[in-house]
Amino acid sequence: YRETITRTVKYVEYTHKKQTGGAGQYAKVAIDVEPLPRGAGYEFVDKIVGGVIDQPFRPSVDKGIRSRMEMGILAGYPIVDVRVSLVDGKTHPVDSKDIAFQIAGREAFKLAFEKAGPILLEPIVDLRVTVPEKNTGDVMGDISSRRGKISGIEPEGRYQTIVAKVPEAEIQNYSQALRSLTQGRGFYTKSFSHYEPVPAELAKKIIEMSKKEIVEAQE
Repeated sequence: YRETITRTVKYVEYTHKKQTGGAGQYAKVAIDVEPLPRGAGYEFVDKIVGGVIDQPFRPSVDKGIRSRMEMGILAGYPIVDVRVSLVDGKTHPVDSKDIAFQIAGREAFKLAFEKAGPILLEPIVDLRVTVPEKNTGDVMGDISSRRGKISGIEPEGRYQTIVAKVPEAEIQNYSQALRSLTQGRGFYTKSFSHYEPVPAELAKKIIEMSKKEIVEAQE
């Protein structure tokens, strides 16, 4: 699975301030986030005007955002297809450090992500299933029950190849099902196609399960 956003959010601020006995830590950042097309990945844009954030600290913000994206926010899956623009911030002459800007970037991104209509994406595969003609109807019914979308049928003598796109999660242990539907005479190939939003009800279950696993792992 992957996580992404569905809408643009402007000017989300976060200030990281830590005062200990000796030197403190200080960083303030403001970012915009916007969704990118599927497969576009991640873009970081430095839109700082003037010297509100010193040049050496700007890559630190990017680094903090990347670390948060790898961890995920919704359900612990990597975040994809997002553009983040660094638009404002503040540096302290003494207390600003690389780590402070990493933390500020990370936390600002978490806040922005939560406001930007986050969704879960699932991998969709191209599935080609070749079966005896008499089993075509049963196999097509089974593919549909797995949230599959059938795009065509190609006749091959007494066999037919069903072409479909199916969520990868729905075809775990597919060999077994196909064997029983075709008395062992069907075979299939699959290859990754793209990512698509998970239906809301299912996403809710996946997110709840993932959060439970994360909590259990921490205990």
